[in-house]
Amino acid sequence: MCWDGMLKLGNLNIVVKQGDLTKQKADALCNPANSLMYMGGGAAGALKRAGGEDIEREALKHAPVPVGKAIATTAGKLQARWVVHSPTMERPVMPTTGKKVYLATKAVLDCADQAGAESIVLPGMGTGVGGVSYEGAAEAMVKALKEFALAAKSLKEIVLCDFNKEMADAWARALR
Repeated sequence: MCWDGMLKLGNLNIVVKQGDLTKQKADALCNPANSLMYMGGGAAGALKRAGGEDIEREALKHAPVPVGKAIATTAGKLQARWVVHSPTMERPVMPTTGKKVYLATKAVLDCADQAGAESIVLPGMGTGVGGVSYEGAAEAMVKALKEFALAAKSLKEIVLCDFNKEMADAWARALR
């Protein structure tokens, strides 16, 4: 059921696809972070490996960043201008909740919009070590997207992109 397509939401184009976050080209890429800004595993580790240590070094200067806030850093060697780090958990490798995924999604969209990004790519938030189900993450993220759609200033395109087909399918269902 993977839906590789586009949906219009307010002034935003929402794209859902299965793929590698680190290979996407956009103004900003989202890192579902921890508040301490350590980029060890999951999406964070992949972004650091592909983009370089500078991303984490710059992020660490802002730590701690509470859940519900986000910061933008260099994207290093990635095909983006910024990595926007938005914590879904307080410490590395801890469980999170749908509520925190919602707050993190809202924060990453606001931060990217304020930075002037026109496009951003988000992976499934909180679905790795955070333990949130694909369905739970999709519902929380889509709720934040719908609320943000009317307030968007610079953002024009939001790409929901994850390695897991199940995550892409969950987004597609939540957007229907």
